[in-house]
Amino acid sequence: MNRLTRDQMAARVARDIPEGAYVNLGIGLPTKVGNYLPQERDIFLQSENGLLGMGPAPAPGKEDWELINAGKQAVTLLTGGCFFHHADSFAMMRAGHIDICVLGAFQVSTRGDLANWHTGEPGAIPAVGGAMDLAIGAKQTFVMMELLTKQGESKLVEACTYPLTGLACVGRAYTDLAVFDVGADGARVVEAVEGLSIDELRVLTGVPLAA
Repeated sequence: MNRLTRDQMAARVARDIPEGAYVNLGIGLPTKVGNYLPQERDIFLQSENGLLGMGPAPAPGKEDWELINAGKQAVTLLTGGCFFHHADSFAMMRAGHIDICVLGAFQVSTRGDLANWHTGEPGAIPAVGGAMDLAIGAKQTFVMMELLTKQGESKLVEACTYPLTGLACVGRAYTDLAVFDVGADGARVVEAVEGLSIDELRVLTGVPLAA
């Protein structure tokens, strides 16, 4: 099977972000989405450390380390972009002013529950950040993750076993093998990589999947 690279996953997520959307990209893998947003669409990227109007990553050597996102990565600012207090940024998130947030995940359940801040393993460092506020406050929550762990276990599960970030908050999960819609009706395969059937996805994930 042909797995998508992380950049291909980011480009796939970017395709589904509409004109005029206010979007928060979570720390880690989701930050790559900002490099693939269509230039013909006006899309407003927000960061919980107090930025609105972020652009793509700067070219190597052009970083301004006073201009960073919540993951401490150097970013650019588009014309009209602005800075504001951290508390105002969280107020924006909690009050429902973010159209879409894109988060990483350790597990997503078929009903849309999200676990992305702690594996529960001894010695693991919990890192909730603003994920709980975003998962519940955003109008839509997308997840971007590799489908399988390094041990071959599916991150798409019937019920999360890791500590939860939010209940029934995820609507779509983008992975390196397939895109899934999740929610009250369970998980549905939107598309899969070339050469991978839905029956094979059912075996890989171990969960019921609708076509």
